[in-house]
Amino acid sequence: MQTHRAGNALAAFSFVLWGILPLYYQFLPQADINELLSFRIIFSVPFMLLAIMLLRRPMPSFSALWQDKRSLAMCGLAGLIMCVSWYAFTWALTQGNVLEASLGFFINPLFAIALGVLFLKERLSSAQLIASILGIVGIGYQVWHYGELPWISLIMGSFFALYGLCKKHIKYDALTSVTVESMLLAPVALTYLLYTISTGSSTVFASDVSTLLLYIGSAPVTLAPLIFFALAISRTSLTMVGLMQYIEPTLQFLLAVFLFGEVFDEVKAVSFGFIWLGLILCSLEAIAGMLRQRHRAA
Repeated sequence: MQTHRAGNALAAFSFVLWGILPLYYQFLPQADINELLSFRIIFSVPFMLLAIMLLRRPMPSFSALWQDKRSLAMCGLAGLIMCVSWYAFTWALTQGNVLEASLGFFINPLFAIALGVLFLKERLSSAQLIASILGIVGIGYQVWHYGELPWISLIMGSFFALYGLCKKHIKYDALTSVTVESMLLAPVALTYLLYTISTGSSTVFASDVSTLLLYIGSAPVTLAPLIFFALAISRTSLTMVGLMQYIEPTLQFLLAVFLFGEVFDEVKAVSFGFIWLGLILCSLEAIAGMLRQRHRAA
């Protein structure tokens, strides 16, 4: 029971850290997203290796990684997919579109459900089916009124769901997987940064030291929640994790509306309302299932 509570606390803390990330990126308005992503990838490698060492986990060895070539290849694919999702997320945070980032994470479970049905042959429950329909209605309502798709939210939600699908085919542990993803992409990121420096097109190295440190800091501030999440996942149930994942977009939504003053008009209220209703139905179904399991166990 104590382990379970510790797991719940660690999971909640990880989602809170993810939820308040927009506060960090307010110090990097109009950031160069390409350079920011490159810095995050490169400095993720030493940060993850340090985290593995401090947590006294076994260091990833090349021979052990090479024995499972499929997982190694999937790490490369997962890293590329995460880059797309993170690019959209970072752009939203640095361009004053935190509300779009929030929407992306709210609709992510709906994409995850769709991928589960298409690729993992999972069956939709009644609540999941209704939630999917409500999500489509919510997005459709925005498109009808604004005349355009919420591209940033859709890219974030869909690619993060694809990232989750890739992770199901990786046999390495969570920390090793993230480290390998960064290692595989680091040469590309480093080559890009060296190119910007050699051509004089780098905005980071032409700026002050504080900006450079903020770019470097994007690695630990985004990976720290992931480490807490990895520690939590073995100590609590997936149902609890699924319920607590809405802490992140909820905090981002509150920051966007009440702190950053982003516009939350009637159209967005209706659109979010449909999506929230679907997620509430899924949450209630998950809670009911968890209570039934506990009753059987008793």
